[in-house]
Amino acid sequence: MASADASFRRYFRIDSALGSRIIMDAPPDQENCTPFVQVAKLMHQAGLLVPEVLHWEQSLGFLLLSDLGSQTMLQALSSRAHFAPNLPRYLQAVDALVAWQLASQPKVLPAYDHALLKRELALFPDWYLSRHRGVTLETESRAILDQVFELIIKRNLASPNVYVHRDFMPRNLMVSEDPEQTRLGVLDFQDAVYGPITYDIASLMRDAFLSWDEEHVLDVTIRYWSQARAAGLPVGDDFGEFYRDVEWMGLQRHLKVAGIFARLSLRDGKPQYLEDTPRFISYIRATCTRYAELKPLLRLIERVEGSDVQTGYAFGRI
Repeated sequence: MASADASFRRYFRIDSALGSRIIMDAPPDQENCTPFVQVAKLMHQAGLLVPEVLHWEQSLGFLLLSDLGSQTMLQALSSRAHFAPNLPRYLQAVDALVAWQLASQPKVLPAYDHALLKRELALFPDWYLSRHRGVTLETESRAILDQVFELIIKRNLASPNVYVHRDFMPRNLMVSEDPEQTRLGVLDFQDAVYGPITYDIASLMRDAFLSWDEEHVLDVTIRYWSQARAAGLPVGDDFGEFYRDVEWMGLQRHLKVAGIFARLSLRDGKPQYLEDTPRFISYIRATCTRYAELKPLLRLIERVEGSDVQTGYAFGRI
């Protein structure tokens, strides 16, 4: 098997007379492949390197795809026992992101609207707090949390809209084995939407599976902002304002992913994802510390997690 992910999809690499190919096994009763095929076409038209859909047995849920290789950007960043930042790789990712956003058109992909953002944020109290941490929010605490969620949604919906990959991070970017290929391959794009321009750069620099210091995060984010601005994308003329928007967008993602990782463990039998949950709690705490409007959320996190986000559980009612 070539790989598996957080969904019900499986991927198999095969050798053929025309070279290596990938078979995607996506059970039709659990996975809808139509968005994958649609977004693959959009990304190809935008100049991105994505798997080509060579054949689709729609009724059986099998797709035959071109093979982008076996090394992810995440693996390329690894140096045996540790990870090291690699600016050229991140600049390749920025190139792909800007090209994707420049191709944006309204009413082509689903809208990343208030309802979707709200459903995603609900994963945090429903799955992370209640089912994983064993915490039941009292009426007042839940009301406060809902008020903070509305602030997050309002702030994020104020950003201009572009195409959003929704999981744009090194694990889903492929490094070509061809030394002349300067583009990164892009995978796992089937959940793409039309939404805030801040989302994918927040996803790239506040990764689900590795963390960088603030210097590297700022460096790449500034380079993205400069390149996007020069290309005419709506990132504004004030980097400080843009970076604040990126942090608020990242906060929404971190709350969502903490809930998703808890759900993957408890519902889907994939406990390995919970190993990275402390990373998201650290992201959430760091952002909440910087903004007065988010202090109620910070107090809630501290009461649940305690002073050490890596260990300790707080069960009960809040």
